[in-house]
Amino acid sequence: MSIIDNKKAFFDYFIEDRYEAGLVLQGWEIKAIREGRVQIKEAYVVVRNGELFLFGAHISALTAASAWSHPEALRTRKLLLHKAEIDKLVGKVERSGYTLVPLNLHFKGGRVKCEIGLAKGKKQHDKRDTERDRDAKREIEKAMKNNRR
Repeated sequence: MSIIDNKKAFFDYFIEDRYEAGLVLQGWEIKAIREGRVQIKEAYVVVRNGELFLFGAHISALTAASAWSHPEALRTRKLLLHKAEIDKLVGKVERSGYTLVPLNLHFKGGRVKCEIGLAKGKKQHDKRDTERDRDAKREIEKAMKNNRR
């Protein structure tokens, strides 16, 4: 069950490979995510000391769930992957100029998972091509819908 998607990532990047990672979260964060108070539009993944971390994911605290603590909405969250997957991603990011971006957050077996994508940045003309293709597809759908009537 998908919680939130990062639509901006598909506009800004060519996604070449996808990985599913676990997230290290606190209790109040889980409750806030279940309420849908999360945003990953500006988030990105960084490699530090052979580990992956999610930066910029904004999880707004619930007033009822976090009355006794002072939670940080933009704190750094660790991503959990197998060592072989991390090594492969680190190699691609450092050598080949790839970027790691979060694509979506979803539930799997009662746990929150983050799907990250190995991506290459789009140039401005690539973004215009994507928008042109999307508009053309929308026009075709509109014409097909009108022909059915």
